[in-house]
Amino acid sequence: MVESEVGFLRTRIHSLAVEHHDLDAAIARMEESKVFADDELQRLKKKKLHLKDQIAGLERQLSTTQ
Repeated sequence: MVESEVGFLRTRIHSLAVEHHDLDAAIARMEESKVFADDELQRLKKKKLHLKDQIAGLERQLSTTQ
């Protein structure tokens, strides 16, 4: 893998990690406020899990190239 691809993977991982963190904070605020729709909370949790899976996949791809 060329250096530009490695840089892209690192940038993408960082971007997804930031989004994952933001979702985590939003979920925590929703749970603390106790004012939320269950389906909305579940949707956010699924999206957060999907982001975690994407991050793990990219990290595996990155680790196999180094």
